[in-house]
Amino acid sequence: MPNNGKLEVRAKGPNVMPGYWRQADITAKSFDEEGFYKLGDALKPADPDDLNAGFDFDGRVSEDFKLASGTWVSVGPLRARFVAACAPLVRDVVIAGINRDEVSALVVLDLDGCRLVNPTLPADDLVVATRDRLVREAFRERLTRFLGSATGSSTRITRAILMDTPLSIDKGEVTDKGSINQRAVLEHRGALIDELYAANPSDRVISVG
Repeated sequence: MPNNGKLEVRAKGPNVMPGYWRQADITAKSFDEEGFYKLGDALKPADPDDLNAGFDFDGRVSEDFKLASGTWVSVGPLRARFVAACAPLVRDVVIAGINRDEVSALVVLDLDGCRLVNPTLPADDLVVATRDRLVREAFRERLTRFLGSATGSSTRITRAILMDTPLSIDKGEVTDKGSINQRAVLEHRGALIDELYAANPSDRVISVG
């Protein structure tokens, strides 16, 4: 099903549940008017000229958002490219920018990767790692290179904060499968988002470009 420039996966059949037990409101949000279950995943053809070649994962439709300009940001692919570009320092990232002028990032560090940059770092102190000069310089270099590869406003990240508190399972920021719930993090970390977009950003904000 076309959805804001992507192909959203929807399913219907005897092997698909008809709804959520005694939760009519959730059922209404999860199924379309024809009774198809909206998985929230997007796919793209592996070969646009041959649909028999299969499909590749193209992110979560529910995570995507618009900038103030109306430009759509495809969060899934952007997250994957960002993490790869910032290896081995970054374990994951939350992409911010809903109704903002530009995209920014809340970064989840990989402490083992940070210790490759500075072996003197303690093994389990996130606060120390986020403030470490060598880690911040190494991250800034990677963010600068990533910015250079941007193809437009939807992939251009100029500001980031290295998060110094772990994500919370209790608040739903991390799923039971260990993946990040992007929307939950943005909801509970509003102060960090405001800090990212402040006219005079704090020292915690790493800015490039």
